[in-house]
Amino acid sequence: MTSSNSAWKGPILDNHFHLNRNGRFLEAAADFKKAGGTNIVLVHCPDFKSPPTTKQGHRDSYQDTINMAREVRTELGLGVRVVLGPHPAAFAHQFINWVDEDSHLGKEKAMENYRNSIEEAVKFFHEGQAHAIGEVGRPHWDVSDEIWQLSNELLLETMHMAAQDGFALQLHVEGELESTYRDMAQMAGKSGLSTERLVRHYSPPNVDEKVTQGLTPSVLIGKGAMETLLQTATSSSHGFLLETDYMDDLRRPGAVLGPKTVPKRTNQLLEAGIDEEFLWRSHVDLPEKLYGQE
Repeated sequence: MTSSNSAWKGPILDNHFHLNRNGRFLEAAADFKKAGGTNIVLVHCPDFKSPPTTKQGHRDSYQDTINMAREVRTELGLGVRVVLGPHPAAFAHQFINWVDEDSHLGKEKAMENYRNSIEEAVKFFHEGQAHAIGEVGRPHWDVSDEIWQLSNELLLETMHMAAQDGFALQLHVEGELESTYRDMAQMAGKSGLSTERLVRHYSPPNVDEKVTQGLTPSVLIGKGAMETLLQTATSSSHGFLLETDYMDDLRRPGAVLGPKTVPKRTNQLLEAGIDEEFLWRSHVDLPEKLYGQE
């Protein structure tokens, strides 16, 4: 397929979208739809001030995300895939507090809570109510060696589970370092997980396969990402996804990017001359391969 001057007429998927009942919720999803969006990947976002500490707490928190997805489908007619897991930004702080209180017991408590959270998320996957696990990974800020090692241990463990149970992972990892891709690819090799089933959320716009190491980049498609994405798209290993990481936080309206962004950038990419095949892959083929049907 080749690009044309007309607007994109295919589906449009935002690969990393948060919703909050205390935020704009359905209004935000409606903005996405009005802009031309058809599908979102709704990524679980816990209570950052007080993340769950019990199996039932994790399950209840996940269930609310599943319920929100159902409401978006029913009220707005959007396609919604659900991604559940222990958000590193919330849980790392919890881990740090526990390990600071007691290095040994704190570590054991942290690992148990993480495993419980993954276990409950995987149950929902097998029940057909979740489509992938995430966002999981490691802190994106400087932490102690102990916390860093613990995060990597748990992430590798999660990759083993993903390889065995057949689910994709959305990754929350640090910065724009190319070395992060190499780290993740090496961990995938150790775990037996296909690198393609590792989705790097908040990906830098350089999607050249020499950089991505076979992972699936989910590009944060701000205005500044366009030029590099257009330059490297043809060098990608199997394509890329587009996302906003919309937070639905009334204190930070439009953060990280607003809900209308992916539809807008999709049309801008088309106008700039990107081959339509890349857009179809981003919005249809790759999501189906990674997450299955809704």
